[in-house]
Amino acid sequence: MKEYSRKLLDKALDAIEAAEGLMEMGKAEFSAGRAYYAMFYIAEALLNEKGLEFSQHGQVIGAYGLHFAKTKELDPKYHRWLVDGFDTRISGDYGVDTGIDKEAARVLRRACEAVGLTLAAVVSTHHHADHVGGNDYLVRNRNS
Repeated sequence: MKEYSRKLLDKALDAIEAAEGLMEMGKAEFSAGRAYYAMFYIAEALLNEKGLEFSQHGQVIGAYGLHFAKTKELDPKYHRWLVDGFDTRISGDYGVDTGIDKEAARVLRRACEAVGLTLAAVVSTHHHADHVGGNDYLVRNRNS
């Protein structure tokens, strides 16, 4: 594996840890952004292994679709997740009252799956609907 690809994968793991921490703090909108970046860094690493580098999100997403989803080298669902993750990140970063708590949970779960991590627990420090809305989804789907 190329050194730059390894660094991108390390960064993806850091982004997943940040996403989990933000979810624990009830910051679902910001957690979605970090989860998306985990997927984005993974896509960048895969493309880098093919000698491809891009400077914009749309370029990375498009190239991933072309080189991995369209060819079915990797399951096309991962490309869909990357596109959905980007859309959720935009909503979380720029929207107000987005209500993306469950979507953030889905993005977080997908990012974990993409790098082979398994959700072991969901810990909530308090029970506000806007902070725990994705917990049921995560618990129901953690072993699927």
